[in-house]
Amino acid sequence: MRTIHTSIPFAGYSLQSIEFDPNSFHEHDLLWLPHHALLTAGARKRKAEHLAGRIAAVHALREYGSKTVPGIGEQRRPLWPQGLFGSISHCENTALAVVSRHPVGLDIEAIFSPQVAAELASSIVTDEEKAWMVESGLPFEQALTLAFSAKESAFKATPALQQANTGFLQYQIVSVQKQQLLLLTHARTYRVRWRFSDSHVMTLATE
Repeated sequence: MRTIHTSIPFAGYSLQSIEFDPNSFHEHDLLWLPHHALLTAGARKRKAEHLAGRIAAVHALREYGSKTVPGIGEQRRPLWPQGLFGSISHCENTALAVVSRHPVGLDIEAIFSPQVAAELASSIVTDEEKAWMVESGLPFEQALTLAFSAKESAFKATPALQQANTGFLQYQIVSVQKQQLLLLTHARTYRVRWRFSDSHVMTLATE
């Protein structure tokens, strides 16, 4: 599969980005992954996304001296080396990964269309959060996509045992600052930084 790797400085972290061409994907490309046997039943597009995400993760792990390829754990979460935390996200033909010595969550999303935003709003934000969206000055679709992505990143940064039965409405936006949101859940506060680019938003959550 054809890929292009770049490193993106963001919020004090080095994000590893893989641009990939899913049309160039071949089944034998998966043999590079130690857990390739677990992916035989997946759709071709999903396999290409998974491979690109793991390639990005390998680049991120190299910064910490690790040559591990993250396997697949419970709920299909990536398995990171002991003492390290990481996160993978992909959208369209881009895969991102980040690794840290502290819990971290990463997400990238395409901006919702007006129709999708109207359909999903009540399942993503509360009425109080909708008021923030209006005050933010962002177009409604951008603000809702940002809220969705921020909560997705915060969820990924949440310890696995606390993720069960946790939905978007359990992550409450409690403060909005320049390029930063504060989310509260399970008595934990997550700081989420964001960046808009073209038709996407990228978010990164830390405690």
